[in-house]
Amino acid sequence: MVIRQLYLFLSVALLSSCALIIDPLENNLPPIQKIEKPTIGSLLVPELANIKSNNKVKPVVAIYQGSFTDQTGQRRSNSAYATFSSAVTQAPDAYLIRALKHAGSSNNGFFDVVERVGLDNVTKERQIIRSARQQNKEKQKLPDLLFAGLIMQGGVISYESNVKSGGAGARYLGIGMSRQYKQDTVTISLRTVSVSTGRVLLEVLVTKTILSASIDQDIFRFITDNTELVEIENGLVRNESINIALQTAIETAVLETIKEGTTRGYWNIDEQE
Repeated sequence: MVIRQLYLFLSVALLSSCALIIDPLENNLPPIQKIEKPTIGSLLVPELANIKSNNKVKPVVAIYQGSFTDQTGQRRSNSAYATFSSAVTQAPDAYLIRALKHAGSSNNGFFDVVERVGLDNVTKERQIIRSARQQNKEKQKLPDLLFAGLIMQGGVISYESNVKSGGAGARYLGIGMSRQYKQDTVTISLRTVSVSTGRVLLEVLVTKTILSASIDQDIFRFITDNTELVEIENGLVRNESINIALQTAIETAVLETIKEGTTRGYWNIDEQE
């Protein structure tokens, strides 16, 4: 009887060691022991970074504070307890400014982006410089601020949870395995407005899916005349980052804006590039 129990425990240990089919970090260590190095962010849409402009003058674009925000009010989903954390970042304009600034970065850039989110700080600093020059009787004038001919605005207008979900599983003699997945979607709207006329020149709507998947494996056994219980569980969950999905959607919207603006003759790009 003792040998039988020993064989049973050995089999359970072997099965549990082989249960983790996918190593999320590929280092045979628990995730909490992995220390990731900081990475320098780059554009997630390579075509946007490599786009080449044929314009003699770059279009000057301004993004004002509050002009590109999260308008969904969606809260982070949690089935265990109530949470007040937002599902979407409250500073999506940072991704938009980055996408515009790094568009065509490998070819001297496509847009000139002027600072408008922190315009108050810029204005105060210019006042300090002007006051110091007046006190020192310097005649050198401070250059005028660069004005923008275009304003881009919009926001995150939709976040849908559990648009699609499902899974499959099986159990035999107390040994089982199941797989589940869930799909969310985030939608952004980006408008390009002419400062001189107030006309909406371009409008782009982009929807990006956000996928989550999980694998669960478990062993459920009674031993010693069905009086002792042994249960072993193992699992792996992969969630696509919401911020990465949002960044990809914004960069795609900027790329589509450039393409539509080229079609309508607002600017030119190198088609071969």
